[in-house]
Amino acid sequence: MRELTYYVAASIDGFIAAPDGTFDAFLAEGDHMAAIVSDFADALPTHVLDALGIRPPRTRFDTVIQGWNSYSVALDAGIANPYSHLAEYVATHRTDEPSGVQYTSNALATVRALKAEPGLGIYLCGGGSLAGSLLPEIDRLIIKSNPVVLGGGIPLFGGVTGAATTFTPLSAATFASGVTITEYVRPTTATSAG
Repeated sequence: MRELTYYVAASIDGFIAAPDGTFDAFLAEGDHMAAIVSDFADALPTHVLDALGIRPPRTRFDTVIQGWNSYSVALDAGIANPYSHLAEYVATHRTDEPSGVQYTSNALATVRALKAEPGLGIYLCGGGSLAGSLLPEIDRLIIKSNPVVLGGGIPLFGGVTGAATTFTPLSAATFASGVTITEYVRPTTATSAG
């Protein structure tokens, strides 16, 4: 079965964006970028891959799902298909979907259906509210912790209430830039993979 991976940058106080939705406080340069390009190229937007002269390896992800606010960042920049090298889904109630992007008003049902299909992993791009609603289906977390405290903003998981959800640390890499990339798996994933 395919995995849903929440791969995201965050501040050390647990926010994926500032209160105004910006994320320019996160480091876009530094020695951690080599690891991002080599290990997570499938999760880079297509225009970034093109600028770097890289073909997407399609070894990790072949599908992406994101919330409307995350997607609108690309739309505001004039990019209707930010991940055109992947099957793109946007969680929204809107119906004016551009060509190449599929909208879903029920992200949980969509992810469950996608996980039952053959293919590579599914990349949960953001945002925090979508991650909160998809928490029961998240198999893997890969968090790029940036050495900054935002003091508020969009949390890693919005709207989560109830019992704690446990993940098992799998690996961590710390870079001179101050960024730490930590990977966690849901215990059932760790058991079935090991």
